[in-house]
Amino acid sequence: MRNTALLLIDIQNDYFPGGRMELDRAVEAGNNAGKILSHCRKTNIPVVHIQHLSVRQGATFFIPGTEGAEINRCVAPIPGEKIIQKNYPNSFRQTGLAEYLEKLSIKKLLICGMMTHMCVDATVRAAFDSGYTCMVAADACAAKELVHGSTTISALHVHGAFLAALGSVYAEIQNTTEFIKRFN
Repeated sequence: MRNTALLLIDIQNDYFPGGRMELDRAVEAGNNAGKILSHCRKTNIPVVHIQHLSVRQGATFFIPGTEGAEINRCVAPIPGEKIIQKNYPNSFRQTGLAEYLEKLSIKKLLICGMMTHMCVDATVRAAFDSGYTCMVAADACAAKELVHGSTTISALHVHGAFLAALGSVYAEIQNTTEFIKRFN
């Protein structure tokens, strides 16, 4: 599909079982992102891997040089695929992402990643505000349980609430099967 790219946001080892910030359904989401990645490779849709490196003082995960900061094998980059490193939730902030997408004349972004309520949300909103059409694969994203005051919000509800908000204005929300059918 012309003018379309796949963004794989922060699908890194620390979010998987045994990692320093394990997410709910990370393995399932990673495997679905891998299916979309495989399809994009077959159909020559450009792929951009976003890798978060925590450089702020006191960071506990995505520490540069650790195995946890590495991109998970379910979406491992191959030669020729762009890897952009970032230090903030928004994948566009102080990175070369916008310039790279502009160079390829990209107008539409297919988005998978982690965490739904942090880096996926921040990136989708920034992309929309910059004029991109966005699609998010709901089952290729993962979230974490949150606590607000004395209320614990399950990861499932966090994930759903953020996708519902993004789907109201910022992005079209689909699942992996719908993504693949749409981009055949």
